[in-house]
Amino acid sequence: MYIKEIEAFRAVILSGSTGKAARLLGVSQPAVSQAIRKLEELAELRLFDRIGGRLQPTQEAHALMSEVDKFFVGYEAIEHRIRSLRMFGVGRLSVASYPALGISFVGRAIAAFGPQKRDVRMSLQVGSSKEVHQMVSAGLVDFGLMNDEVTTQSVEHSLFSTFSGVIAMSPDHPLRARRVIQPADLASDAFIDMNPEDPGRARLESALVDHGVTLRRIIETPLSATACELALAGVGLALVNPIAALDYMSRGLVVRRLAVAIDARTLLVMRPGRPVSTNGQEFLKFLRLQLQSESEKINRWLDA
Repeated sequence: MYIKEIEAFRAVILSGSTGKAARLLGVSQPAVSQAIRKLEELAELRLFDRIGGRLQPTQEAHALMSEVDKFFVGYEAIEHRIRSLRMFGVGRLSVASYPALGISFVGRAIAAFGPQKRDVRMSLQVGSSKEVHQMVSAGLVDFGLMNDEVTTQSVEHSLFSTFSGVIAMSPDHPLRARRVIQPADLASDAFIDMNPEDPGRARLESALVDHGVTLRRIIETPLSATACELALAGVGLALVNPIAALDYMSRGLVVRRLAVAIDARTLLVMRPGRPVSTNGQEFLKFLRLQLQSESEKINRWLDA
């Protein structure tokens, strides 16, 4: 693989010019131009149009950049792993999680696990489900938690949890008096939605079509935590994973069941053929105990 040429290509795309790319890489501008020409020759593709002394990326360049970004996610993760091994050795546990569980839930499980008492150094990486999949499949973490929006190709997987999404709202919202929210109720206020690629959003849209309901979307966000914060502030209603809502419920966020089940599924993913360490197996027990405890707490809250 032609790492230097690909680095130069990526730097030009990100910075917009060979001069800026040269400064980013700490090399000369002619060196960047030469690397770009070499990459085009090796790939037998025209990656840039030369217009007025500037490089304009072609469609082929943009297509290639999407793959280059995937490569650099793994490349940077490898660098991180090397630094961690150099500092801590192999007596450590690395976990990745998507934000709905990674922001708070996994942290609470880590506290119960008590790595400081076990002399275990831990790494918790919180990223998108796609990033979790990449880290697990590359062997950069021991295991990960992700939602079911991403392919499970190249990883072993099992169902970790399934929750029905709940409707989050401010403590003074008119719907707070209802035990169960009907689909038609969602049209009564502005709606805080997940990003279009979120599987929960797609499931909700499908269910609402069957009930003839149209949402008045005012904001999109990739994070359940952000949706909870906005709902608590009175911006609108939101469909969220109840695990992600737990911290906000103690701050006053009101959550109610939705009459139609919109499942939020979390997968536990591991690299095939890689046995989980003793510490990893023990931490998985604590994750499942934490899940059981929080599931009971959520049900008590919803039934109150």
